[in-house]
Amino acid sequence: MNLEFLYQELQHLHNPQKAKILSGFFKTGKGDYGEGDLFLGIPVPKQRTLSKKYSTLTFSDLEKLLSNKIHEHRFTALLILTSQYNKANDVKKEKIFQFYLKNIHSINNWDLVDLSAPLIVGNYLLHKDKKILYKLAQSQKLWERRIAIVSTLTFIRHNQFKDTLKISELLLKDTQDLLHKATGWMLREVGKKNEKTLEEFLNKHHHEMPRTMLRYTIERLTKEKKEYYMGKKIDSTRSLFLRRSTS
Repeated sequence: MNLEFLYQELQHLHNPQKAKILSGFFKTGKGDYGEGDLFLGIPVPKQRTLSKKYSTLTFSDLEKLLSNKIHEHRFTALLILTSQYNKANDVKKEKIFQFYLKNIHSINNWDLVDLSAPLIVGNYLLHKDKKILYKLAQSQKLWERRIAIVSTLTFIRHNQFKDTLKISELLLKDTQDLLHKATGWMLREVGKKNEKTLEEFLNKHHHEMPRTMLRYTIERLTKEKKEYYMGKKIDSTRSLFLRRSTS
């Protein structure tokens, strides 16, 4: 199918009212994390339908979609790319992985990251050297750091927790709430698979975890354990405040 036809179909689905709602939801105002992002207001199921129809678009076509300021163009491109990855042989998977890294600057909102990072980056690196993730985790760019931690969801699903825990440690001092949420989400997923491993991490780091990260992490623990770790966090914060106020 021709890329121009996809542009036309996406534009035909334009819903100004929904676009306005999405612009607010994804924080597109000046100084916000999604500043400059434009929306057509197309529901995800309709984008999935289009991605299947245009599933054979080339890298050149997908790069044009990814470079577009309209959010749904980038989202649809990533739907197509993940689908192509799932059907690819090892040679094509490597090409898709490299294409993803080449265009990583266009994967610049949390839904774009969460859609694609585990399915492409995480899957490709599952049995390979993961040093690229540590490089991304220390990037100055918010979305590259989110890609680093969210990619480990694939490892967690294969009972590999080491990289999630190490990258989480790198992100403990991160100032971005979106990273606190993503890291807490991944740690919670570790806990679903192995609660003992999660509690070992919590016992070591709960005092330095941002409150949002901790809250997301312990979401599926028992009420007693939640109260224990949140209580410890409050005690740690109070002690730090007292030390600072008396110094």
